[in-house]
Amino acid sequence: MLTRRHFIQTSAALFSAPIANPLLAATRPTEEQKAAWDAQVTPPGFDPATSNPWGLHPRFLPQRVVAKGGLIPGDIHVDAVARYIYHIEEGGTAMRYGVAIARGNLYEPGTYTIRRKVEWPNWTPTQNMIERDPELYEPVADGVDPGPENPLGSRALYLFVGDRDTYLRIHGTPEPRSIGGRASSGCVRMVMAHINHLYPNVETGSTAFLYSAEDSVTPRS
Repeated sequence: MLTRRHFIQTSAALFSAPIANPLLAATRPTEEQKAAWDAQVTPPGFDPATSNPWGLHPRFLPQRVVAKGGLIPGDIHVDAVARYIYHIEEGGTAMRYGVAIARGNLYEPGTYTIRRKVEWPNWTPTQNMIERDPELYEPVADGVDPGPENPLGSRALYLFVGDRDTYLRIHGTPEPRSIGGRASSGCVRMVMAHINHLYPNVETGSTAFLYSAEDSVTPRS
């Protein structure tokens, strides 16, 4: 199991689901519609480091941090304890964003490959999700069209093991106040404006490391 001991070194170590099927042509939004939705979910004058209409704890706002030596640029690391996602950059830095992870035992640590990216995806709950919570998921068993209220939000990165789709995603969420908590049915959630900022810098074929949610953390300054 992956642990945080192999992970990111920042200047201060703080202690602090949904599934998408391939878009159908009938529900694929136009470029104009996607641009309009992007404007809707992006705060006016958006500054990733300071814009916070969602009322997040300031530590969950995007910032550039120092990365541990030897990490591969382009890869993604999810710290499930501190609720951070890191995108490793050239030159020894990483962009860090706040996330929400899966509730209970639905979080699945592991090493995954990002094999697909979608702007404004549609979403369909899995059969397991429907069986686990029929009152919530049966009404949308046929899926939800793209848009700001879609559970996958504005962007989704699709996690695979080999050629097998795990049905785990790193995605935007219409519930930004869940960031910092355990809320999803398996996926890693981000504020939509934040994943929009991350998305163009992530290449398909990159590796995503989801670390254990049970490792202890010692705060230091």
